[in-house]
Amino acid sequence: MDKIKILTAGDSSVLIEFGTEISPQINAKITAIVHLMKEQHIEGVVDIIPAFSSLLVNYDPRVISYAKIKKRLEKLLKLEVKEIEAGVKIIEIPVCYGGEYGPDLDNIAKLAGLTPQEVVDMHCSKDYLIYMLGFLPGFSYLGGLDERIHTPRLANPRIRIPAGSVGIGGSQTGIYPLDSPGGWQLLGMTPVKTYDPQRDEPILFEAGDYIRFVPVTEEQFNEIKEQVEQGTYQCVIHQKEV
Repeated sequence: MDKIKILTAGDSSVLIEFGTEISPQINAKITAIVHLMKEQHIEGVVDIIPAFSSLLVNYDPRVISYAKIKKRLEKLLKLEVKEIEAGVKIIEIPVCYGGEYGPDLDNIAKLAGLTPQEVVDMHCSKDYLIYMLGFLPGFSYLGGLDERIHTPRLANPRIRIPAGSVGIGGSQTGIYPLDSPGGWQLLGMTPVKTYDPQRDEPILFEAGDYIRFVPVTEEQFNEIKEQVEQGTYQCVIHQKEV
């Protein structure tokens, strides 16, 4: 891992750079520091925003100066933070693949030289690390997509992609939390609301967690959707083993 750098980012933000590559090891370090900072409750810190290989810390300069927050961060970064995955969650996301739910599944399969079922099996074969959230509230940037199903974005993006759509864009896969324009190729849809402003915790997961896609039939999709609307559905969550 490259040497960690603390840089200014405007008059009320500090950027901590953990390296120049995207890797699970760097992400684990960032996640550990985020949890440590939340436990420390540093006075004046108003937001902590993790990214692929950096962490943006927004602070109130009326409460804490740049010099003081930099000193606090330097002390935290010197601690031997145990980069374990205890407390890290794996959230199961049910997905109905193909058809009207995944209109690009056949195209993804054709480009990969695979059958649609092989694409689905590959997409569901691993747990995906959430490197960061962005673009839209709760939009997760996931790492670990099988190289065989890397798929280029659409030449002409759609004006509207329905919330819950699961797509592939290049080397990444993810879930659209809201209706949105977009160019990712769609292979399925989840009835789960990954972002719901009415919930106590609007976003279902956070950076450092994992997502596991689970295929469901159309009938199961509709059953889960009804439970979601009634507020009774609970995602299956596992603790990731160290």
